[in-house]
Amino acid sequence: MVRGPSRSLPLFSSAAIGRREVLALGAGALALGAIGRPAFAAKAIKVSAIYTLALDLPWISRIHKALKAAEARGDITYIFSEKVGSTDYEGVIRHYSQEGAELIVGDVFAVERPARKVAADYPKTAYLMGSSLGPTKPNFAVFDDFIHEPSYLAGMVAGQVTTSNVIGLVGGYPIPEVNRLMQAFMAGATSVNPQAKFAIAFINGWNDPEKAKEAAIAQIDKGADVLYAERPGVAEAAKERRVKAVGNIVDTAAQYPGTIIASALWHMEPTIDTAIGRLADGSFAAADYGPYSYMAEGGASLAQLDPKLVPKEVIDEVLAKEKEIKGGVFRVTLNETEPTPTL
Repeated sequence: MVRGPSRSLPLFSSAAIGRREVLALGAGALALGAIGRPAFAAKAIKVSAIYTLALDLPWISRIHKALKAAEARGDITYIFSEKVGSTDYEGVIRHYSQEGAELIVGDVFAVERPARKVAADYPKTAYLMGSSLGPTKPNFAVFDDFIHEPSYLAGMVAGQVTTSNVIGLVGGYPIPEVNRLMQAFMAGATSVNPQAKFAIAFINGWNDPEKAKEAAIAQIDKGADVLYAERPGVAEAAKERRVKAVGNIVDTAAQYPGTIIASALWHMEPTIDTAIGRLADGSFAAADYGPYSYMAEGGASLAQLDPKLVPKEVIDEVLAKEKEIKGGVFRVTLNETEPTPTL
């Protein structure tokens, strides 16, 4: 639903208020133009979020989940608006800023210009927005879902589960944030199966399950027996046609039992918790929070593999590689170029 900027703006809130431990002030924070409340403050931080799409979409659901967890702990109060269109976005973010939000979180990307414009007008308010661009001093911090590492591991699973050596990938748009996941997945698959071939499709949309399903079925008809489901709808096709699928961002194994063999998961909690901690101690500053989505920080993971679907030797190999990634021994290449089919 689209929210306007007026005082009658419908908001969603659980208004959980409590106390939290105050973190030690980060060294040099004030010199970096840090913003926030005094370190002795104990009142919950006032957080507002603006989502351009619905809460049930995987990417947005991860942000919402992390904020709800912080609210449940009493660290923050939390209100949000979803399905905010581009024409209304500036009005909504300005409304939250005027109403005294201490931290405003959003999935921004497509409406980055108005978000940055408003942030410049409220230098004492902290903003944490999804972006492939850099932060802007003093108050505009950015994040992204760097889950290319578990995507690589999921590719290792797919490369050894396929019997046709044909793997399909269906994505939203060929943009860096999608490309890097597909590239990592393909690299993981070919690392264990050099014979693997890939069919690739982009539906040019974020929320069109039917179109994604159609693209997946076309790949199955070409021989694909494992599908990378970057978009919703792909797993449904895999289930209907009795092939396997790999999940993205959220674990849908319970929804598609026997179909999902692996999932690359995103956890927004490290990003959110770091941001609110820095606000609490007065050290919040414009920064790139992207690294908090890496596996080593707990921001990404591979869903637990089912030995009924994945051979034990494959699980052992994947877990060994996961340990190398977390330990810094192995680095997954961050390749954001558009993937090309090899089928």
